[in-house]
Amino acid sequence: MAHALHIEGLCKSYGEHAVLGPIDLHLQAGTMTAVIGRSGCGKTTLLRCLGALEKPSAGTLRIGAGDLRREEIGYVFQEPRLMPWLNVARNVAFGLGHQDQTARAAAVTEALHVVGLPDVADLLPKQLSGGMAQRVALARSLAPAPALLLLDEPFSALDPFTREQMQGHLLHLHRHYGATMVLITHDMDEALALADRIIVLRGRPGLVVADVEPGLARPCVRTSSDFVKWKARLTESLKE
Repeated sequence: MAHALHIEGLCKSYGEHAVLGPIDLHLQAGTMTAVIGRSGCGKTTLLRCLGALEKPSAGTLRIGAGDLRREEIGYVFQEPRLMPWLNVARNVAFGLGHQDQTARAAAVTEALHVVGLPDVADLLPKQLSGGMAQRVALARSLAPAPALLLLDEPFSALDPFTREQMQGHLLHLHRHYGATMVLITHDMDEALALADRIIVLRGRPGLVVADVEPGLARPCVRTSSDFVKWKARLTESLKE
């Protein structure tokens, strides 16, 4: 079940060096939000704080009515990070140890079906293409049905054709699982094609300088006048 995400006064510093914040955002349940910005503006730091991989220097994070808990969060990194000694099914089942065998098998089967890989359960990661491996990583993150899914430039290492295919898969996953999703990306086309809402960070420390909801149809026509206008607007917001 998806929940709203509340970020209040979030700051992160390393010693005397402030890298992020303060950030105040309310993300509605079941939406996909993209965070874009130049390198070094704190995008990944924000995501790591949301994912409990970094402790904020100040501020609060809540999901639903309570504090953010690690077990409610799925995380997809830039690379798949599959365990090479486990087959696909066992990789996808890695976060399902709390479930009985029947429920675990059903969750794995569902996740692989939704990412379009129902027949690869017995393969090892070395037998997968880059796009297939990242789809397995998505399945692993979504199989436990997290309330919040965090994606850190998950398609940046893929070729343009595979990347666009993966964006379509992510839209399908979002519709199926309904998790609240936060996507970090450098790619404005990707942000516009996927996100309900786009947050632009700028500066050091990184601050929110734009917060927009383009309202484009899904799937997007990337040559449409609306798409091109929004891309130009986002480009302008990134200028120092």
